Amino acid sequence: MAFTKLPSFLLPLLLIVLALSMPAGARRLLEITLPDIPKPQLPSIPDLIPELPMPELPHIPDIPKPELPEIPHLDIPELPDLPKIPTLPQDVATQSLKPSHSTSP
Repeated sequence: MAFTKLPSFLLPLLLIVLALSMPAGARRLLEITLPDIPKPQLPSIPDLIPELPMPELPHIPDIPKPELPEIPHLDIPELPDLPKIPTLPQDVATQSLKPSHSTSP
């Protein structure tokens, strides 16, 4: 199913119609090149910021590293071997899934 709400030729057609309906004076303004304007010279940043003296930092005393107690080792007992789950033999299991009658016509 095609997308019919907005055909692909609509946007180029709109641009062509706008370009043709533009007055001649506006078209001439688009073709005029502007002269190069020099960039303004800004003062450098260090001239704007006055020199400030560094403040004296307060003395911070050394704090001793705390000694942490050892983590106790936990002995986890091993689990005993679990008994095996009884299963049916493979040939008996597949025979019970097959129908006893023929299903093909």
